[in-house]
Amino acid sequence: MDVSAVAALDADGTLTGWSEGARRLTGYPAAEVVGRPARDLLVHAAPPGAVAALSGVALIRHRDGSTLALSLRGCPLLGADGTPAGYTVTAAPENGPTPVLAGETFQQASLSMSVHDTRQRYLRINDTARRMLGMPEDDLIGRPLPEVMAEIDADATGFLSHLRQVTRTGRPQRYETYTPASCRLGEFAWTIEMWPVRDLSGEVAAVAVAGFESTEQHRAQERLALLNEAAAAIGTSLDVVRTAEELVGVLVPRFADFASVDLLDWVLGTDEPLAVPAEDIVLRRIAHRPAAEGFPRISVRLGDTDVYPPYSAPARALREGQPVLTGPGDPDFDRWMRVRNELAPANRAFRDRVSSTIAVPLRARGTTMGIATAMRIAPRRPFAADDVVLAEELASRAAVCIDNARRFARERSTALALQHSLLPRGLPGQSAVEVAHRYLPSGSAAGIGGDWFDVIPLSGSRVALVVGDVVGHGIPSTATMGRLCTAVRTLADVDLSPDELLTHLDDLVGHLAADDYGDEVAELGATCLYAVYDPVSRRLTLATAGHPAPALVLPDGTTRIVPVSAGPPLGVGGLPFEATEVVLPEGSVVALYTDGLLEDRDHDTTELCRALTAPADSLEALCDGVIRAVRPEEPGDDVALLLARTRALGSDQVATWDVQPDPANVAAIRQAATERLAAWGLDEIAFITELVVSELVTNAIRYGAPPVQLRLIRDSALICEVSDGSSTSPHLRRAHAFDEGGRGLLLVAQLTERWGSRQTGIGKTIWAEQPLPPR
Repeated sequence: MDVSAVAALDADGTLTGWSEGARRLTGYPAAEVVGRPARDLLVHAAPPGAVAALSGVALIRHRDGSTLALSLRGCPLLGADGTPAGYTVTAAPENGPTPVLAGETFQQASLSMSVHDTRQRYLRINDTARRMLGMPEDDLIGRPLPEVMAEIDADATGFLSHLRQVTRTGRPQRYETYTPASCRLGEFAWTIEMWPVRDLSGEVAAVAVAGFESTEQHRAQERLALLNEAAAAIGTSLDVVRTAEELVGVLVPRFADFASVDLLDWVLGTDEPLAVPAEDIVLRRIAHRPAAEGFPRISVRLGDTDVYPPYSAPARALREGQPVLTGPGDPDFDRWMRVRNELAPANRAFRDRVSSTIAVPLRARGTTMGIATAMRIAPRRPFAADDVVLAEELASRAAVCIDNARRFARERSTALALQHSLLPRGLPGQSAVEVAHRYLPSGSAAGIGGDWFDVIPLSGSRVALVVGDVVGHGIPSTATMGRLCTAVRTLADVDLSPDELLTHLDDLVGHLAADDYGDEVAELGATCLYAVYDPVSRRLTLATAGHPAPALVLPDGTTRIVPVSAGPPLGVGGLPFEATEVVLPEGSVVALYTDGLLEDRDHDTTELCRALTAPADSLEALCDGVIRAVRPEEPGDDVALLLARTRALGSDQVATWDVQPDPANVAAIRQAATERLAAWGLDEIAFITELVVSELVTNAIRYGAPPVQLRLIRDSALICEVSDGSSTSPHLRRAHAFDEGGRGLLLVAQLTERWGSRQTGIGKTIWAEQPLPPR
């Protein structure tokens, strides 16, 4: 069909004639165009060169709003004076029928397409875009974009900004946008392409827009991003409640409008897993979060329990061990909502808007521990199958972390109970030192460490102060600590010197390592400091096996670290330990500690010494002050601190006699001891003491070696000590009926509260204690 067209114009450019071909080509009947300026049909003003040449290509606005590229050729109509009185213009489509096909291609494209002028008004829109907007074409052409977007509750800020940028720069733009559920367009993702449309002069005359829906790709990216976020956000600590809070924090608001985590009660304790009940299930709420504050109102408070009937989504998921996707229309869901509305009517408005619910069991290592529930409300789209897979993946990650936290809590509780049973609860009575102590277990993920301390009364009113540390954490370290603590008490009972005791302890650790690890003698990494204080001589004797040296505060307030010979850690073997002796004024404070106290200070003791000199009403208060001042804010290791303030026994409480190795002198020594007891006001126990002195001195003269010495100490008990130059230790034996001797030590053991012997530098000392008479 011939679509060539002819139009007539007067000298002013007003249309005076319009052919049938022109009508077919442009859609305008003659009645609508004759008398109008021709420029009204142009999309843009004709280039000046084309007017002068009376030929060129121009963009004509079709009656349906589309744009036609027409090849125009003009012919002047001369008047009587020879000047043009008008023109005839012949128009034909550029390249024949191609523009018509191009127009149809635009109109029928599956992409949403539109054309906007430089003022962001609609020039043309295809069928797909019109259907998406839900508006007829006549309501769109010529209208500004913001006005149209406002009618459909869509935010056009980004769209408009990019349109203006293309108009201003003449460069194409590409961007992605997402319309929320509240928009009339629906919850969709879009990828938008914009490019400039230039006229014959090369100027930007319009902006073309094409958009295609990328919702599935967008949701896939969202799911991947959520999984990546969950990997970093869930399981940052070994705390069950915090892990549950992290899970709901990931779910809301990006995945759900409300989420909760409910656990079976045994998970929060130290019990073993229990079977899931078949009927009503009682769960404890440990975390929840709404997307909007106060919507819904919290009907189950944190820490409270709630009963889930068998038909509810959480109970079904817990019982079946599989995710349950449900929503309005499901009889079980509707029944569950009705029951909930009866129990908590305040949240009826929220439940009426619930569009979908997912309940996912929290399972790890074959054990079901609870349920994570997520809900969406209208107008947000309901959960789909892909959302169930995502929820299951998130819940699985959280379940493993919760199970790890549960196992850690159980092991920590066991280790702590074991450690408390091994550490001294109430320190034994002794008068050599006043003591205060603190033990603070680590709160780190590594678990309870192997720090320990002890105060052990020794013979002669002396006392042993012990502090140690087993490297590592958890039950194995605590068990090793218990072995070492018991071993030290056993060795201390033998009354070994500090260096000898550590030598025996080092051998023991080597044996323990060999027993634990087979032929490979592994280093347990244990350290220990053992000190003995004698209130008679005011002498502190100590040795260390790889442990930090103690701090010392003298009565005048000066502080220093006791210089000791640092021995190797226990278990190394083959290296000696050396003892250090320090004479202390009465009232000195000795501070023994484990390295966890100085963990954040690179073992710098300056702050410790400063804290030890702070004013304090008591030794207990000083202990608390040191912990507050020196302990790290978030300690990664256990902290043990033992403070001991020394006391001294005056000369009026100690009596000493050198004994000549002659049995004839026993009576004189016995008499001198009786007189001293009378001076001390201890006549009530003089007879027993006289027998003990007689037996011990006689044995020392008969079986020992010079020099022989008797010492009486009046402290919390009366202590009788006889020393001689022989290293042979005595032992009890049962005398036969006709034996003339062998009953002395048996008699001493029967008459006194306790007795024993210890080695000295020149021999041994036999000692016996008697309780003082009540006053």
